[in-house]
Amino acid sequence: MGGVCSRKRSQLVDEGDSLQTSPRFSKTSSLKWLLLTLPRSSSDVSGKGQGNEPGRCPSLVELCVARVCLDIDKYSTFAMLPRDLSQQIFNELVNSNRLTEASLQIFRDCALQDIGLGEYPGVNDAWMEVVASQRQSLLSVDISCSEVTDSGIDLIRDCSSMQSLACNYCDQISENGLVVLSGLSNLTSLSFKRSNAVTAEGMRAFANLVNLLNLDLEGCLKIHGGLIHLKDLTKLESLNMRYCNYIADSDIKYLTDLTNLKDLQLSCCKITDLGVSYIRGLQKLTHLNLEGCPVTASCLEAISGLSSLVLLNLNRCGIYDDGCEYFEGLKKLKVLNLGFNYITDACLVHLKGLISLESLNLDSCKVGDDGLSHLKGLVLLQSLELSDTEVGNNGLQHLSGLCNLQSINLSFTLVTDIGMKKISMLNSLKSVNLDNRQITDVGLAALTSLTRLTHLDLFGARITDYGTNCFRYFKNLRSLEVCGGFVTDAGVKNIKDLKALTLLNLSQNVNLTDKTLELISGLTALVNLNVSDSRVSNAGLKHLNDLQNLRSLSLDSTRVTANEMRKLRATMLPNLISMRPE
Repeated sequence: MGGVCSRKRSQLVDEGDSLQTSPRFSKTSSLKWLLLTLPRSSSDVSGKGQGNEPGRCPSLVELCVARVCLDIDKYSTFAMLPRDLSQQIFNELVNSNRLTEASLQIFRDCALQDIGLGEYPGVNDAWMEVVASQRQSLLSVDISCSEVTDSGIDLIRDCSSMQSLACNYCDQISENGLVVLSGLSNLTSLSFKRSNAVTAEGMRAFANLVNLLNLDLEGCLKIHGGLIHLKDLTKLESLNMRYCNYIADSDIKYLTDLTNLKDLQLSCCKITDLGVSYIRGLQKLTHLNLEGCPVTASCLEAISGLSSLVLLNLNRCGIYDDGCEYFEGLKKLKVLNLGFNYITDACLVHLKGLISLESLNLDSCKVGDDGLSHLKGLVLLQSLELSDTEVGNNGLQHLSGLCNLQSINLSFTLVTDIGMKKISMLNSLKSVNLDNRQITDVGLAALTSLTRLTHLDLFGARITDYGTNCFRYFKNLRSLEVCGGFVTDAGVKNIKDLKALTLLNLSQNVNLTDKTLELISGLTALVNLNVSDSRVSNAGLKHLNDLQNLRSLSLDSTRVTANEMRKLRATMLPNLISMRPE
């Protein structure tokens, strides 16, 4: 659903002054309208949807807006209202999904600034007539996922003050419809994700958008050869071309003069080391994403000169150790993703000087115990991904000094119970993923000193009821997965007091019964619950009545029927979005 953002801007008029001088915004008539609209009692209006929090008394304007939205069919126009008030009414109708093509007509000529209809149902060319009627006041439009065609987009050609336009997934707009953009030279943000309209030829319309700061062309498959039309957009700071599969080295050379670029997204393009060499002069670049591009470690020579870089994603690029010495120059790097490459411990030698690193992903790399010794000095590290590596028990001792570590993933590694004792020294650790069938109750016991844990994944571990006694040490857990083990109802008694849990996955513990649902009925913060592959039945569903925050409930391969699940959502848990069986 399209959310609308009404922002303060320096160019906005002072509504206090205009109320005194303009008959259209007469203060007297506006106050009279507000008083007449005000409901007789606060019980008439819930105030929900205005951002009200429980226990907060809604303001007078919020009460009026809520009431007007309830009675929207009684009005024919809001053109006499102050702009900020009509904007609030419009926003509330959108947020509550009550805006229709008929009620939209009330906002004709209301000087609205923000029209946020992204993913809103039914938006078509007829809606664009009202959008266009805002004329010079209009600053922001989002019609993503709409049925708007070239004719509809042509209607906004006179809205020349517009600063932001989003037309993501608009399949009915062709390259001919893009022509109107050439007249919107005040645009600073433009988004056309996964659009067939944006072709190499259609991109001619972008050449005049000299004030553009952000351009999002993610998934536009026909833009190869069109980047020449961006070469003069020298103010551009962010360019997203993820999944533009046919972008090649010859396209990247047109970016060399975009020296204000800070964020460049090129995932899954055909960029090679040559293409990367064209961006070596972009000294303001802070974020570079080359995930899935056919580059090698040789590209790091060009990247090493990007002294402002704080995020580098080289996931799935097929990089080997040769050339990794160039990492040493990236002193400001905070996030480094090297997952699914062929690097070994020899590469990690060159990471030890990256003392600003906060996140390091080595998923499925060929690194082992010796390599982790080079990470001992990365004391700012908060997240470390070691899933499916050759790291074993001996390597974990090198992590004991990383006191800021909050998340570590050791799934499918060589860790055993003895190794778990070594990471028990990491007292600041907040997240552990132990997706490994070698972990048992003994290994879990080694974690009990990690009282700050917020996420614990024991998928496939051999945890028994005895081992669940360890859970009492983890009072801050928000996510707990104990799947495929040997936990019974008796073990769930040690989970029932983890009141902060929002996600609980107990699937594949085949001996759990309805008693489990009774035991966890007090975990009212739960949003996601999975008790699949158990002996839970229809009779146990009554215990879920108090879990009003629940959005996802999985009961596959249990004794619960789809019909009873539907009854559960209809009568007790109306907020369920996802449920299985269904």
